[in-house]
Amino acid sequence: MTDTISQPRNRFLAHSGARYPIIQAPMGWIARAPLASAVSRAGGLGIIETSSGETANCQAEITKMAETGLPFGVNLPIRFLKDDAMLRFVCESGVRFVTTSAGSPAKFIAPLKSAGITVYHAVPTLDAALKCADAGIDGLVVEGAEGGGFKNPEEVSTLVLLQAIRARVDVPLVAAGGIVDGRGMAAAFALGAEAVQMGTRFVACAESPVHHNFKQAIVEAGDTGTWVLNRQSSPCIRALKSERTAAIHAAGTMPPDTFAGIQRVYFEGDMEAAPALAGQSAALIHEVKTAAQIIDGMVREFHEAGKRMGQMAQQQSFG
Repeated sequence: MTDTISQPRNRFLAHSGARYPIIQAPMGWIARAPLASAVSRAGGLGIIETSSGETANCQAEITKMAETGLPFGVNLPIRFLKDDAMLRFVCESGVRFVTTSAGSPAKFIAPLKSAGITVYHAVPTLDAALKCADAGIDGLVVEGAEGGGFKNPEEVSTLVLLQAIRARVDVPLVAAGGIVDGRGMAAAFALGAEAVQMGTRFVACAESPVHHNFKQAIVEAGDTGTWVLNRQSSPCIRALKSERTAAIHAAGTMPPDTFAGIQRVYFEGDMEAAPALAGQSAALIHEVKTAAQIIDGMVREFHEAGKRMGQMAQQQSFG
């Protein structure tokens, strides 16, 4: 596809080196070199996860990505890091783009930026965004309640959160939650985003390492196909509906061993072994596609939507 999104005014593109403002989310165990390289090769920005806690394996994945020469990033989930080994490795490995999440980035910003790394932090509320801006963050990943995985129990939708943060903060915003295509991307840009991040859409792509059963469960999920679980405790999560998650939803709390079988979900396809983390955007995913098909389609749809809106603006009409 012809490169049509290379304008220098997009700050995310300048920060990341990606061709298109589309990020693959850092799903634990899933977001490793095979998936991240496919996304980056297609023009997006692949991200390597470290939330799995497998320090040596994640470091090896970062090295593999660096060897491709493709733009990519690394996610550092502050609350889940055992020590500073991963932070030190990232600072010394030539990584140029990092997202932080799950905690305050205040102590991470200085060492990362001293290493020449651009830092974006994931936020679920306006208050968190303001604190990050005051701390000197380079950009924000604005995570709406529609997204899968670990969530803020006080839900704020992407639609509302983007507008609230853009009105108060001038750093680049990445919209996350409820986006799978170019129409959703165009809507996010209309609200002030300069990029989008997708997790569930890339879990259900051809290059994703997860079992076919997980991908098929996403494809078959409807608009009410997920639960928000464990609201009164931590962590609060959004996951696909299943017998196991229905029981957790009814009980109101999650047992301590809830995620013990998560790799069986991912790689063996046992959809009852643990909650299968996914967002409400599963309702908009109807087939498994390659990363290139997803990204090429998004770029085309984004510009088609922009063209329609531009024509209405030029004609000062609404249709």
